[in-house]
Amino acid sequence: MAAVPAFFGLFLLAVVTGQVVDITPQQAVRRVGEDLIVTCKVNYQAEACRMIVGQTSYLLRPGNQDGDVIYHGPGLDKGVCGMHIRRVKEEWNGNISCMIPPPRGSIELQATMRLIVAHAPELPVLIGPQQTTFHEGDRFEAQCVVARGRPAATIKWFLDDEALLGSELHEPSTEGESTSDLVTVRQNVTRVLRADDSGRRLTCRSEHEALEQYREASRQLQVHYPPKRVDADGNQLTIFGLKIGDQGRLNVTVRSNPPPSVEWTVGDQVLVAPNQNGDGTITAMPPVPLGNGFYNLTLILARVAKEDVERTYFLRAVNDLGREEVAVRISTMDEPAGVELDTGAIVGIVVGVLALLVAVFLVVFAKATDRWCFAAGRGRDHAKASGESTPAGDVLLTSLAARPSDTESAAGGGARERQGRLAALGARVRGVLPKARDKVQATEAQGAEGDEKPLSEEKKGVVYAELALGEQPAAKPPPPSTEYAEIVYTEQPPKENKE
Repeated sequence: MAAVPAFFGLFLLAVVTGQVVDITPQQAVRRVGEDLIVTCKVNYQAEACRMIVGQTSYLLRPGNQDGDVIYHGPGLDKGVCGMHIRRVKEEWNGNISCMIPPPRGSIELQATMRLIVAHAPELPVLIGPQQTTFHEGDRFEAQCVVARGRPAATIKWFLDDEALLGSELHEPSTEGESTSDLVTVRQNVTRVLRADDSGRRLTCRSEHEALEQYREASRQLQVHYPPKRVDADGNQLTIFGLKIGDQGRLNVTVRSNPPPSVEWTVGDQVLVAPNQNGDGTITAMPPVPLGNGFYNLTLILARVAKEDVERTYFLRAVNDLGREEVAVRISTMDEPAGVELDTGAIVGIVVGVLALLVAVFLVVFAKATDRWCFAAGRGRDHAKASGESTPAGDVLLTSLAARPSDTESAAGGGARERQGRLAALGARVRGVLPKARDKVQATEAQGAEGDEKPLSEEKKGVVYAELALGEQPAAKPPPPSTEYAEIVYTEQPPKENKE
């Protein structure tokens, strides 16, 4: 209890006088035999400098360079109390304090830093399942333990040379010993195994300040999976570049663990590798391991014939976990050089083609129905047919229709006059229109032969008018034909004579 008033008095003195000891560094990690420099500073001229290292107190003076602990700095008159430890010892692990007397009074000012003398941990231990083989898709869990290090060791995980990061790693946990300051660290890893993991080495690596180099613990993973092709997608393969009359080799690469058994079907012949057909013209070779679960499966044709190019060869690779079947065709052509497209590129091309087809359909539909941008053309055609003005020139409409006057109340006299005028118009039309294109002449030829023949009922009241184009510039040729318009005349009843 006596220490509490003393500490309070020291704190009160520092606050009142404004004197604080600044110590550098606050913490340091050193191996046994390495050196360390600790510096304490005050803002006044120091009278003495004392350091406590472990259980030993050192009174340091400038100029004294004997021993493992000596003074370091520009001098006490500069307010610097510095210490240079030439060789760090194991027992010095802990706090280092500097003690400097104040400018007035007898209570020393003090500051403390932490020295960690590195202690090499034990070898890492990799703890995992006892089984030696796994299946593709299995969940693999392991733990790495690095015990009794000071400070705690750092753990890193590798799969061959690939560092494992992210969600596969769990947060490390530390555990201190009750009788010492040594620390044990543990970390777990979880991974869903793939075919590519087979044959790879899982490594737990321990790194520590007290070690010149890292230490490792590892185990090799064995993952079993069914045979699968690795050179292309789908279950059909074409082998190019074979020549008629030469030897042909059908090579297919598969990946399998355990190794596959191989069977080739050629027509009605089934060859289990290694084997030959009856006349020795076809040979099924045994699987050739390429490493890391890859195998080369080969069928040899002693002499390629025309019928060999036309047939399909069936390959079956089987192990305890499944099978892979491939239909193989051969070709005497060179392998086509093309651009490999991924799924996104193929989808983009398909969407582009569909958009082009839709655009063509809409254009054809608009053209056929005179919609949208083609509606203006329909308006021009309608204006031309109705006798409106066109860019080619002014249209002159000559009408020979006669309206009955008040004095032509007699139906017979008015009819004969109209028939005479229509006959004159018909003669004029026949002289202008070609016979092959004149639809009017075909229907009115008989009515134009004589004045005495009356018009048919459906043609009564119809007047034909010539549409002549206006004068054209001299440099522009005349139009190829003359257009005509049909005007329907409605007969009006005679007005009564009020006289």
